[in-house]
Amino acid sequence: MQIAVVSGKGGTGKTTVTSVFATLCKGVIADCDVDAPNLYILLRPRISKEIPFKGMKKARIIHEKCECCGLCADLCRFDAIQSNDRYEVDIARCEGCGFCFRACPNDAIEMVSDVRGRIFISETEYGPFVYAILDPGEENSGLLVHEVKKRAEEVADERGLDIILIDGAPGIGCPVIASLSNVDKAVVVAEPTLSGLSDMKRILRLVEHFKIEHYVIINKFNINLDISKKIEEFCKEKDVPIIAKVPFYEDIPISIANLKIPIKDEIVTAWRELV
Repeated sequence: MQIAVVSGKGGTGKTTVTSVFATLCKGVIADCDVDAPNLYILLRPRISKEIPFKGMKKARIIHEKCECCGLCADLCRFDAIQSNDRYEVDIARCEGCGFCFRACPNDAIEMVSDVRGRIFISETEYGPFVYAILDPGEENSGLLVHEVKKRAEEVADERGLDIILIDGAPGIGCPVIASLSNVDKAVVVAEPTLSGLSDMKRILRLVEHFKIEHYVIINKFNINLDISKKIEEFCKEKDVPIIAKVPFYEDIPISIANLKIPIKDEIVTAWRELV
């Protein structure tokens, strides 16, 4: 069974909730927020294997063949090819469209896939943990999420573990969609703010679209009781179970700052309802 913890926006407490779930799940833990992973900070893993991740192909100039005609630079709509003493491709600007590769009269451009990030398979005191880090400015975060999940499934099969717990990326974009693939249950962590309410509705629509069994946790519910009530009313109207209402705890930031997982009864009870 795959359980994903997601949120419509960042800062709702998604990773904090996941860290508590991780102490209980007795399965494989996977951090699919590859653009900004931070679950490993609390889990303090011992890395057993590092796997390079190669993303999309980008252009590279073969200088031995290049006659500096400048056609590639003229055609590139992203200004990714520039000349000083010779023509070079700015990898940060290149979108990998391959137009220059096809247009070069001297076959002096090749499309290559370099390492764009790293996948880590590791051990924690709570079980195996798979996570990844995408290099700054790189694309293909959705593809990297897919690879993280694939590795987590392999570890689960090898060790005969029945649960994969996924810390998904925030929002509703490609990394989130990849996080939700093949998921059985999704837990949406919402905060009682206007943006939190709006973004919760968006992520719930996405989860419903993929026909995933879904639940809501309202985090810091007592900082704005009016909006918490609106969240409850919306969930009641849509028949979405609220499995926890977690109050604001002043000691949670202190625990996290000291690299301690903040175990709270409300989150423990929510996990028991899930499994």
